Amino acid sequence: QVQLVESGGGLVQPGESLRLSCAASGFTLLSYHLTWVRQTPGKGFEWVSSIGRTGADIKYADFAEGRFTVSRDNAQNMLYLQMDNIKPEDSAVYYCIRGWIMSDYEGRQFGQGTQVIVSS
Repeated sequence: QVQLVESGGGLVQPGESLRLSCAASGFTLLSYHLTWVRQTPGKGFEWVSSIGRTGADIKYADFAEGRFTVSRDNAQNMLYLQMDNIKPEDSAVYYCIRGWIMSDYEGRQFGQGTQVIVSS
């Protein structure tokens, strides 16, 4: 059974940091590119970052560039998103998904996600 379980979200103040984790099971992580997506009531789904199978290829959305760092540990079946200098507009539910997918998320199945709330 394929599972991706996100964790690490929480309530933070602007300027602080968070590290999100995504635990994968039921498949070989090395076989897949991976993507972080976030969802807010106002903007809907928004691509955050994608990382290639080996971690050599990485791409960020403009808002994430310079503040977020994506990484993966294929041996541990884990995906990470280090979020630094967090801003109020980063408040969202964050999801990890298989594949290099930068758009068209409607109708796709997601896990439970992990919520990030940024408030002073």
